[in-house]
Amino acid sequence: MDIIIAANWKMHKTALEAVEFCRAIRSQEADFAGVEVLVCPPFTALSAVKAALEGSTIKLGAQNMHWEAQGAQTGEISASMLLEFGVEYVIIGHSERRHLMGEDDIQVRRKIEAALQNDLKPILCVGETETEREQGNTEKVITNQLSGALQTQDSQKLGSLVVAYEPVWAIGTGKAASAEDADAAAKLIRSYLRDKLGAKIADGLRVQYGGSVKAENIGSFIGLPSVQGALVGGASLEVDSFSALIQAARKAVAD
Repeated sequence: MDIIIAANWKMHKTALEAVEFCRAIRSQEADFAGVEVLVCPPFTALSAVKAALEGSTIKLGAQNMHWEAQGAQTGEISASMLLEFGVEYVIIGHSERRHLMGEDDIQVRRKIEAALQNDLKPILCVGETETEREQGNTEKVITNQLSGALQTQDSQKLGSLVVAYEPVWAIGTGKAASAEDADAAAKLIRSYLRDKLGAKIADGLRVQYGGSVKAENIGSFIGLPSVQGALVGGASLEVDSFSALIQAARKAVAD
């Protein structure tokens, strides 16, 4: 299977800036063979990015969605609204949504369910805080987050799921997890998925690493058999750094 590298731009880039980025990254697209690349811009740039990526192999993702189809949900966005802009993937349960916006496992589960019902591919984020890690609770936290998001889902609909391990203490800090930490977490995720979904489905799913990942260290994660991609924050904001990361990931797979 192709590895999947996703750019999470968070609250960065106007529509004009996003278009400029997409036009520039497309000029290097030939160097991304064997890598599924997607960008997740702010909602305000989805329409512009859709147009800028027309005819490209680079895919469009969203950073969040609400589980309701419509209603009195001020400031939210629904699955149908995302689909209108050609969105294929949606990030769900990112640590910044959980810890800054107060999202809990019930909300994450509802979002996963709504995404699957609308044929959106969810990127489910899981990961522990620094305190949880120091207390030796990494395994417990990840298992609980996976269970909270997936326990009531129809396993037959989860074939498009991507799980991103993002240790909270590594996001935006410049301090990435070690390859050993990432490997242990990815294996734990895979083990849970096999128990939940069965080996046939679980072994076809991809696990990403995210958290201060960049071109200089992506190889240590992608080189692990347990990791099939990356969810990229800061390094995805500039064309040169994102392109270098994709090409380094591609090289790591080839080696």
